[in-house]
Amino acid sequence: MMMFYDGLKAPSCRNSPAQLDGDDPLHWPATLLDVRGMEAPEPLVCILDALDTLADEGKLHVLIDREPHPLYGVLERHGLRHRTCPTGDGRYELLIWQAYGARAA
Repeated sequence: MMMFYDGLKAPSCRNSPAQLDGDDPLHWPATLLDVRGMEAPEPLVCILDALDTLADEGKLHVLIDREPHPLYGVLERHGLRHRTCPTGDGRYELLIWQAYGARAA
């Protein structure tokens, strides 16, 4: 499996609409969430539950079987940024972090 951090700048990665802002979130503490093998809607529910406890300068690193298209709009509406990269075996790694100022709003 390709390491997520090695592939973050790969052209195959999907980024949230906004650029990285402030400190690079890749240096923030990460919580790993493995939702591979789960049937819909379990991965989405688990991801949203984990995001409820996301620290301001923390990130959620998700391992998932398919690209989570329905999740992208939810993340944007809640002021969260993301980067999604294929792993090369048909699966994806997703990094989610809090945009600056989003919780204070």
